[in-house]
Amino acid sequence: MEQYHGLEGHDGPGHEELTHDGPDNEGLKNHGPEPAAENDGGTDLHAFVRSQQGELERELAEWVRVPGVLGEPEHAQDLLRSANWLAAAFRGVGFPVVEVLPTGESHAVYAEWCEAPGAPTVLVYSHHDVRVAKPEQWDQTAPFEPVVRDGRLYGRGSSDAKGQVLAHLWSLRAHLHQQSRRSLTYDPQNPDALSLNAAKTPTLSHSTGVSTGSTAGSSGSTPAPAVNLKYLVEGEEESGSPHLAQLLEEQGDRFKADLVLFSDTLLFRADHPALCLSLRGMLSAHLELTGPDVDVHSGAVSGAAPNPAFELGRLLAGLHDEDGRIAIPGFYDDIAPVPEHFREALARLPFTEEDWVERSESGSILGEKGYTVPERLWLRPAVEVTALIAGDPVGLSSAAVPSVASVDLSFRTVAGQRVEKVAEQFRQWVQDTVGENYGHTLSVDLETAQEPYWTPDHPAVAALERAMASGFRTGTVGRMGNAGGGPAELLSRSLDTPVLFFGTGLVEDHWHDSDESANLEVLMNGTATLACFWDELARME
Repeated sequence: MEQYHGLEGHDGPGHEELTHDGPDNEGLKNHGPEPAAENDGGTDLHAFVRSQQGELERELAEWVRVPGVLGEPEHAQDLLRSANWLAAAFRGVGFPVVEVLPTGESHAVYAEWCEAPGAPTVLVYSHHDVRVAKPEQWDQTAPFEPVVRDGRLYGRGSSDAKGQVLAHLWSLRAHLHQQSRRSLTYDPQNPDALSLNAAKTPTLSHSTGVSTGSTAGSSGSTPAPAVNLKYLVEGEEESGSPHLAQLLEEQGDRFKADLVLFSDTLLFRADHPALCLSLRGMLSAHLELTGPDVDVHSGAVSGAAPNPAFELGRLLAGLHDEDGRIAIPGFYDDIAPVPEHFREALARLPFTEEDWVERSESGSILGEKGYTVPERLWLRPAVEVTALIAGDPVGLSSAAVPSVASVDLSFRTVAGQRVEKVAEQFRQWVQDTVGENYGHTLSVDLETAQEPYWTPDHPAVAALERAMASGFRTGTVGRMGNAGGGPAELLSRSLDTPVLFFGTGLVEDHWHDSDESANLEVLMNGTATLACFWDELARME
């Protein structure tokens, strides 16, 4: 297989001290995996993963300290630092090909290790950029000063998605550890001992975290992975991946794979893993309504002037009918039917409204009548207000009727819907609904819009299910979807490749909110899952 030559001259990441504070497809049917066998190999794998937890924590803390915030010019250099940190980490594991690729206002990291002829090739997708943080709203720690507390590592990006990326790196270390053990052979000259057959188990320097075993390709080298692996970790996901399509078009050949593993998703619950099989689409819109030409003293015009805040409130109230359905004409016309076995699988999840409200901190439950909460989250479309401004949102009030009121909206679409059609339906609804006394400006962001995606029937689905059963040491792996969006459909369409999902996030991790954290037990189980998945794929026909 053709190989690329990566950059050289970069050391792996080092470690700083981490503060600890206190203790319709057959393949989609939820038939459940066979109970995970606790053989010696599986036990050794889990033991290796657990033995390296401290190193994973130190690496994650070090990476979290790099404030790679997307969208803030003062952090542009930090985004490059974040990419370089990850590139060094890939080299530390042993990847022979590692590159940092400029993409718009950020950088993506590409790594490749393809030395398994005849084995499947997997492209892993994730991201390293993080959302803006408001330090004054963080109670557990400052956003970029990570702290471990009660089994969680707090810090911006710890779960979304730096922790998920590091689970991949450590899964490779665990997988290579297993590969080295399998190369042990009987030595007739020394019958009381086993010898390594052209392999050396990599050890970790606790001062640098860099593998001190022989590097790939050298004499007595560390064995290569049993599958061919490519990683694309972009730096613009939090703004909708505006330059990913261009990167895939320009360098699509190097990203070709038999399947894509999308690692920027949530699990159902820490103690009940579920295989994610779908991702909703996303469409953002910004609407401004205008009334008076300027802000006008309310005492002078109150009762006679058009107030755009009232009109905007009326529009927003009219977006849903009495049953919680989106009231835009034709909005539901194209939604594809959901296989009944998938709805039945969702019903088997150990879901309770009390548990959901507590973990999501959403306060209460509402939404479209006739559907359960998991169905509303993963099978039905939605629209949310993400920002709403009129008058004087901060500081002292001017006691004036505002001339402008604005709202940011986020549409979540499902299978069958197309974002271009939803955008046109919304434009027409606004045009027909805004009162004649008000002006309006509507912008819909189709550049960063993302289509929904369903994982098709593929043998790797069952392989991932078995890996999750082994990684989480359970005989039951449920089914779920992902309520958010992401470029899964773009990746599948551009590379003509099916996409599978596996992430280690939880709703209680506070993505995009204050006090974001990663559950360290879930990270360990996710690391073991991925290591098992590479073995499962290597054995797959």
